Amino acid sequence: MSIKQIFSIGLLIFVPISIAAEYLEWGTMTIFITSAIGIIPLAIWLSTATEEVAVVTGPSIGGLLNAVFGNAAELIIGLVALKAGLIDIVKASITGSIIANLLLTMGLSMLFGGLRYKEQEFKPIVARVNGSSMTLAVIAILLPTMAFYTSGKIETPAIEQLSIIVALVLIFVYLMTLVFSLKTHNYLYEVGLVEIEGEENHNSEHKPNLWLWLGVLVISTVAVAFESEIFVGVVEEATSGLGLTPLFTGVILLPLVGGAAEYVTAVGVAMKNNMDLSVSVAMGSSLLVALFMAPMLVFVGFAVGHPMDFSFNPFEVVAVGVAVVIANLISLDGRSNWLEGVLLLATYTLLASAFYFHL
Repeated sequence: MSIKQIFSIGLLIFVPISIAAEYLEWGTMTIFITSAIGIIPLAIWLSTATEEVAVVTGPSIGGLLNAVFGNAAELIIGLVALKAGLIDIVKASITGSIIANLLLTMGLSMLFGGLRYKEQEFKPIVARVNGSSMTLAVIAILLPTMAFYTSGKIETPAIEQLSIIVALVLIFVYLMTLVFSLKTHNYLYEVGLVEIEGEENHNSEHKPNLWLWLGVLVISTVAVAFESEIFVGVVEEATSGLGLTPLFTGVILLPLVGGAAEYVTAVGVAMKNNMDLSVSVAMGSSLLVALFMAPMLVFVGFAVGHPMDFSFNPFEVVAVGVAVVIANLISLDGRSNWLEGVLLLATYTLLASAFYFHL
């Protein structure tokens, strides 16, 4: 049994504890902490189930499953928060997920991988394609934001209509990236789905039990949704009690809870000297959030009566721009070392500190 599995099994104890804290009214802070920790192992099992099913179904369907379910925990948390009307926190969590994947996930991967191997290599073409797509995502959140803050006459309905157009364009681009990576140029992305869980699990004669892992996938999804309801129900009161703003909560705290699976996976494969897969996990998760999750939340927001647009806090746009630029500069040469990991983590720390003091 891998360290990842032991870790995820051990933390499952917080799921019943958080449920007990909710129904026995043990206090807002207790509910907040236990439910946040409870989501982490569920997100890991959700990710693991997706990977195991992908091994059975083959590279094409498996790649599509990873593309759709790769950030399922973050999407579920966002949907629950949107349903609760926490639009500012939802918007902040979108930018926060992009920043965390590009800086924190890649930074940890390059640091720990670089400590074990002097220098690691990955395909620069994948970084370039993902970097170009992320640049489009920055433009997509920049334009509505600048239109809102620079025009004194633009009305809310106009911003909402512009946001729908942006969302449609982003989803179209995401579908094109799937066609590119899974069909026309799939040879560029052959980073080995079977290596996600380590060679010891998938080089055996027997494939994973499809029905077992489909069951785990369904149960994990339902459990994440249930646990997210508990977490989101107290997040505003708990964070305000800690003196944290909704902006900091969305940008920093929520991605740390929902993105735990990506961090564990990316760092794990980096320490096995598979930086191709590690970089694909980090940058692919950012693309999924920017080009699919964000537009979907816009459409769902209109459907549930809590319209969400692409008018972000200008500081969020600057932070995402910084993250994309730094990640592109460091990854374009197709090589990484521990110092570059430190630089990415330092950038993330600076941005997190700035968001903490931003009012």
